[in-house]
Amino acid sequence: MNRRSFLQATAGAAGLAMAGADLPTPSAAKLPRWRGFNLLSMFNVGNRWTFEERDFADIAELGFDFARLPLDCRFWAEGQTLVESKLGPIDQAVELGRKHGVHVQLNFHRAPGYTVASPAEPKDLWTDEGILEVCARHWAHFAARYKGVPAARLSFNPLNEPARVGAEAHRKVIARLVGAIRAVDPDRPIVCDGREWGTVPPTELLGLNVGAATRGYAPFHLTHYKAGWVEGSDRWPAPAYPFREGSTTWDRASMRRDQVAPWEALEAKGMGVMVGEFGAHNRTPHAVVLPWMRDCLAEWRDAGWGWALWNLRGGFGILDSDRPDVKYEDWRGRKLDRAMLEVLRAG
Repeated sequence: MNRRSFLQATAGAAGLAMAGADLPTPSAAKLPRWRGFNLLSMFNVGNRWTFEERDFADIAELGFDFARLPLDCRFWAEGQTLVESKLGPIDQAVELGRKHGVHVQLNFHRAPGYTVASPAEPKDLWTDEGILEVCARHWAHFAARYKGVPAARLSFNPLNEPARVGAEAHRKVIARLVGAIRAVDPDRPIVCDGREWGTVPPTELLGLNVGAATRGYAPFHLTHYKAGWVEGSDRWPAPAYPFREGSTTWDRASMRRDQVAPWEALEAKGMGVMVGEFGAHNRTPHAVVLPWMRDCLAEWRDAGWGWALWNLRGGFGILDSDRPDVKYEDWRGRKLDRAMLEVLRAG
């Protein structure tokens, strides 16, 4: 499906202009207070899933308005070439967002030249001009394909959690990707993750007219307790909250000082902030997760920031999370963590 047929399939230009009218329009200086979830259907090429309408319907019915889609470029790329015919599931997700009043944010979790996942990309986006040009072409194609979709409905998040990269190299790459997008669609909202896995405010991006995304995975020994992909986490002591590690105490006061205030300083300079991912793994005791989550959400509410839980369904989510210490409620055949849902709603 090319851009023309995508627009026709989603009710044409007039329909697109009206769709999303009830959602707030982002600006780089102040992002909306979106609240929602990461949907993982195209998070890893091994999944081979399509996006389910029910996920978007559940997000809306449960009272939320945002879906971040972490995407693996191997779904649509053959070598370095973008294959347009493989973008149908993403078209579907953008349309489902319109249908259910959910803002969709597209993220390259695996981009040509960069990923935090395994295996690593064969070429390095930060140092290889050729692969940077490839990545820019992919984003330019996305920009052209979804041009005309209102800014209230769709935003771009170019790279997931840039890590082990300096400020100068980060700005160079992001400026190139942003330039490729804006050359095609000047009004598309763009939100860029901070460096070091989203934990460092990207002050180097000031002036690019982009927002910023942080993370909510601190303290890591609480949020990733017994996570199978984190080596040694099965030997960590069971966490409590407030969380104490040596002479350090993690509580709401430390969260404000260390996790929120630096990003508020960035926002004061003109770069809007949101929390692109947060959550705690299903082996962290539920009685620990809920008060930790309550404090996170209270701080982000006070700051006026939106957020997206990782994930909707699965080990960090409110549905089918397989927590051993939760009494689940049936939600149309899915297992709903009602207590976590109510914490999210209150936040």
